[in-house]
Amino acid sequence: MSGRLLTNRLAALRARVVSLVEAGSADDPTAGDPLRGLYVTRETALRAVEARPTEEVPGTGWDELVPGDPDDRLPALARRFGLDAVDARILLTALAPDVDRAFEPLFGYLNDDVGRRRATVALALGLAGTGPHEPAARDRFHPGAPLCAGGLLVVEDEDRPLPGRALRVPERVVAHLLGDDGRLDAELLGAGVELLPPAPDGHAAPADPSAGLAERVLAAAPVAVHLRERSPGAADAVAAALCASGRPVLRMRAGADGARVAPALLREARLRGAVLVVEPLPREAGALVRALAAPDVTLVLAGPDAPDPRWAPEAELLALEAPAAATGSAELWRAELGPEEPAFDLAEAVAPYRLGGGLIRRAARSARALAAFEGTELTAAHVQRGARLMSAPLLDSHARRVRPAVGFADLVLPEEPLRLLRELTGRARHRDRVLGDWRLRTGGGRGRGVVALFAGESGTGKTLGAEVVAGELGLDLYVVDLSSVVDKYVGETEKNLERIFAEVDRTDCVLLFDEADAVFGKRSEVRSSHDRYANLESAYLLQRLEAFDGIAVLTTNLRANIDEAFTRRLDLVVDFPFPDPEQRLSLWRACLAGAPQAPDVADAVADCAKEFELAGGAIRSAAVTAGYLAAGRGGPVTGDDVRAGARREYLKAGRLLPGAGAPWAP
Repeated sequence: MSGRLLTNRLAALRARVVSLVEAGSADDPTAGDPLRGLYVTRETALRAVEARPTEEVPGTGWDELVPGDPDDRLPALARRFGLDAVDARILLTALAPDVDRAFEPLFGYLNDDVGRRRATVALALGLAGTGPHEPAARDRFHPGAPLCAGGLLVVEDEDRPLPGRALRVPERVVAHLLGDDGRLDAELLGAGVELLPPAPDGHAAPADPSAGLAERVLAAAPVAVHLRERSPGAADAVAAALCASGRPVLRMRAGADGARVAPALLREARLRGAVLVVEPLPREAGALVRALAAPDVTLVLAGPDAPDPRWAPEAELLALEAPAAATGSAELWRAELGPEEPAFDLAEAVAPYRLGGGLIRRAARSARALAAFEGTELTAAHVQRGARLMSAPLLDSHARRVRPAVGFADLVLPEEPLRLLRELTGRARHRDRVLGDWRLRTGGGRGRGVVALFAGESGTGKTLGAEVVAGELGLDLYVVDLSSVVDKYVGETEKNLERIFAEVDRTDCVLLFDEADAVFGKRSEVRSSHDRYANLESAYLLQRLEAFDGIAVLTTNLRANIDEAFTRRLDLVVDFPFPDPEQRLSLWRACLAGAPQAPDVADAVADCAKEFELAGGAIRSAAVTAGYLAAGRGGPVTGDDVRAGARREYLKAGRLLPGAGAPWAP
């Protein structure tokens, strides 16, 4: 329908152009010359000199901008881009050859050049009832005028005088006026721009905290908003809520060429009446924000940093905190996973994840696809794997990722440490309810993080305990590489730690500081510059833990080395005791459970557990040694292999072997 209406307008324009051609050829001495347009005769030159501007000829209705038919897109386009009737005439004249080839020879004749079949500035102004002799008419082709600033018109041939410069309308504008909005502008396809159409159901999930913000943004539109994200996906959630409210959204992943495609992006937003969502913002975002800040387009910017007033000094940029995605958003997950009730406890499975509506949608889609690929019913593992993909932190340069493969059944500990570890997982799941909904968090900018200290001798299971906690929560474990964090230059260690804390704050994982006393050590009396800067590192960490929002575990072999000020900021302190003979026996059996065993292994394991005082880590190393001895021999693990492994661990530790007359003595 839009194409037919545009064709009708162009038919009226064509009639006017034909009448102009006929009027021009009536007194043109070269009208019948077959070479007309290939050269300029003396008579033509003299006639051009004697020509004078004519009075405006009344239009025939082709430039009418009063909205009539709802499918007529020209009045709506003129309203969105601030065009008047003369601008509309110029635009229609410029796009005429792109829709109807009959205009090409007509324009070629009027341009007195068979090779120039597009409208020129002089021709378009003449058809609009004015001419290049009027300053106001020439100003319509200024880069800041609505036609050019809005990206509706391109004035070509920069080396020619303005009246003779050709006019071109981008294909995207032509397609829109013809009623085609199916595809994005080709210029935007390679710039990370995505079109999110309005949601078909027209409503957001009831538990989505972004729905209220989206409603306020639309009520205040047009408006420019900056959302400071505390966790990833806030902009995705707002974009989804805007779509659910019935508005199309153009979302751009800001990159190096963001400012370059900004004019095309603004034009696309105006053509569709869409909201612009840009995230994440680069640190140097001034040029991009200035290019996108328009008084007639709703713009939502998102990023982890605070907005800079210098980004857009002439635009009023509202700075807001992005709505935090609460942990345990089971209603959002249930809405995205489908109407069927899962066969597992969905609320418990997703409790540790702080994902917004947009990321939950993508994670749920990934979980369903993974379950379909494996040909099984949807499980908690599928959901947690999809969530981990959406919230993986960028810590590869400072930490080592460990995918948990153990559970509480793999831990051999007394009841008290096990109870504290289970309490730690409960704190991670329910922190938003307790600290947020129940308002049990004090002020002072304190975060909702969970920080625990695991203390005990080497090999007693501290690292394994952190892996168990991460596995129980369905999160990845990231072990901080101290060699990449600690720096000899003043201030660099704090910068590296800040990168780690900031990334963990906004994502979902368990952070492990192994041998934490290297960075969380006691402050000392200042006797040298080294002491002063070492104390600065501790002071920074004390302040940073107050505002921490993630989950962190510190481990140490010497609890006395940890500054007492850190202890107050810890949620839990779990002591990992040295295993007694009964626990050592359980550890030996667990470590050798998967290996083929000779009949005498049971007695050897019982003897070693009783006589060799080894921690869990040493027992595991001894079991591995026994396995290698058996594999090299090509048989099962024997009692002698077990005793040899235990003896080797004693010798590695520099300890005397027990009982010279014992069967394991050398």
